[in-house]
Amino acid sequence: MANPNIVNVGNIFGNTAYVTPSTTSANTAWTYNGTTALTGLTPATGTVNRITSIIISNTTSSAASATVAIANNATFGSGTAFNMANAISIPPNATLTVTDKTTSFYVTENQSVGVTSSTSSALTYIATFEAIS
Repeated sequence: MANPNIVNVGNIFGNTAYVTPSTTSANTAWTYNGTTALTGLTPATGTVNRITSIIISNTTSSAASATVAIANNATFGSGTAFNMANAISIPPNATLTVTDKTTSFYVTENQSVGVTSSTSSALTYIATFEAIS
């Protein structure tokens, strides 16, 4: 079931996932519940994830650029990526809110979210989401 009906949900679980890309390639290995098990924020079967925020933090002393994209495939890179934020420069020791509760979006089983940094290990991406089933 790629897009479950969320009218009569049984469960809504609040979650936080994060990733600090160690390369400048697209990354989808979000750490969640202590393990790197959430690829592209793609939900489990019969579930939809409502992404309620994505915040990017630059922890270095130099500016770094960030890109956040949603893809039309559960395996990021094998589908078409649509940029939500594209090569936005984040100043040193600053944060950027890409999306929040007022601009939340859903990720279904056949979609994924990927992030790219211009500088390795410079940016930390934090996503909060609700797993709805």
